Amino acid sequence: MSDYDSKKLEADAMHVESPSLKNNVDNHEALDSIEDTKSGKFSWLIAVTAAIGGFLFGYDTGIIAAVLVSIGTALDNKELAVHEKELITALCSGGAFVGAILAGSTADRYGRKLAIYVACVLFTVGAVIQAAAYGMVQMAVGRFVVGLGVGSAAMIVPLYISEIAPAKYRGRMIALNNVCITGGQVVSYAVGAGFASMNHGWRYDVGLGGVPSIILACLLPLLPESPRQLIWHGKSEEATNVITRIYPNATQEQITQKIQLIEFHVEEAKALTAGKSTYWLFKQLHTVPGNLRALIAACGLMAISQFSGFNTLMYYSATLFAMVGFDNPTAVGLVVAGTNFICTIINGALVDKIGRRRILLCTIPGMALGLAVVAIAFHWIPVDSELSIKTGQLQGTSWAGILVLCFIIVFVACYSSGVGNTAWMGNEFLPMEVRALGTMMITCTCWGSNIIVSSTFLTMMKSLSPSGAFGFYAALCAIGFIAIFFCYPEVAGLSLEDIREIFNHGFGVKYARNLRKERAITDKTARQA
Repeated sequence: MSDYDSKKLEADAMHVESPSLKNNVDNHEALDSIEDTKSGKFSWLIAVTAAIGGFLFGYDTGIIAAVLVSIGTALDNKELAVHEKELITALCSGGAFVGAILAGSTADRYGRKLAIYVACVLFTVGAVIQAAAYGMVQMAVGRFVVGLGVGSAAMIVPLYISEIAPAKYRGRMIALNNVCITGGQVVSYAVGAGFASMNHGWRYDVGLGGVPSIILACLLPLLPESPRQLIWHGKSEEATNVITRIYPNATQEQITQKIQLIEFHVEEAKALTAGKSTYWLFKQLHTVPGNLRALIAACGLMAISQFSGFNTLMYYSATLFAMVGFDNPTAVGLVVAGTNFICTIINGALVDKIGRRRILLCTIPGMALGLAVVAIAFHWIPVDSELSIKTGQLQGTSWAGILVLCFIIVFVACYSSGVGNTAWMGNEFLPMEVRALGTMMITCTCWGSNIIVSSTFLTMMKSLSPSGAFGFYAALCAIGFIAIFFCYPEVAGLSLEDIREIFNHGFGVKYARNLRKERAITDKTARQA
């Protein structure tokens, strides 16, 4: 018996929260040999289609940057005050927080696809409300409704893709959703720049957000439900058909074994949750040590990604670049969004090959450095208490303004090639019985942190000065690096069923490393045989 199997049996014996199961799996590796076969295009087509939800997420969060600098006196016939700008920005995050809770609490009962349908409706309705707004209240309602859609999509799409994806492609497929998020942000900046000089152009900016949601709703009937959800609801035949299409080169025996493996873990999850309320599940998420550690690692990384200050650039980049003297701040913001998009693609290409942990440890120091230099550069930019250039003290863009732009690009490149995408992979840490609720908590961490950042950034810039604000975010990045080093295990290439064991061994950094080595030896031996 291998060292891994000995530890697994020991962990199972100690896991008193799980009732005994009638069936057992004697040879996990054999039952999951389907993961060694070549998968087809079907799973990629599913991921691409579902990732339209990610595009909507990116577009609707990114478009506010252009709206804030072009809306003028369109609402209530007056310019927006700083607190009103923060309000309509933060309301999207507030709606996303609520939307994530609603999607997370219903995803197991009604399946993954229904939550995506609901998100499509919310995106479309919110876009119409915003485009037709002539008052602050209506605009606020529209932003909140869109936020509900953003939260639903942010929570359910990565979860759906992670359950559809073959293990060796799971990181890349989730990263594809992140590519679509950043692609949506790039498109939102391009649309904002295109309509910037048009009268009421901002209405087209927000209204166009309803088009992709209609397209996604039309394509959803072509997508299958997650095979794990189908088995959960007793639809093993349908699940077999989906697995067959995902792994077209697998033998019938391998397909049957994969179904048996999923059924085993579904039965285990059902034994844990039979007759139990959502509150009980929520309690299990926080009181079972392995679940809690998985949740801390996943939510902690998401908090680091948000408190790094990245979304302040997405929401306020045009405002920020206007502040440092650029004549066309929305177009300059497009450069930043483009960097975000390109580096997200790089992350998607490397995340399964290099691994999540190594990428994070290489990129977060670059984030801290970028923000620190921006903080220093702002010392030479004469900004007054109203976040405007002091009269007569700066003509055009100074060297300090260019330095700010350059090192914001450095920060964004490190962010999007690292924590910005990897944070959305945290649901792979969570056991099936609490995965939906855990993903809800990850998404709520995202939007809760986002609310704090988006509603305080301009105020922080005024009270602490721009240098103080960016220095603060640089320090948070440094703290995040330490937390990742000690608490974030590497799970690239492991199946979801493998990963659930890792957090029974502390935060599992060393255990995961040994398990991956053992899996690599097993796979090599199998290929040679």
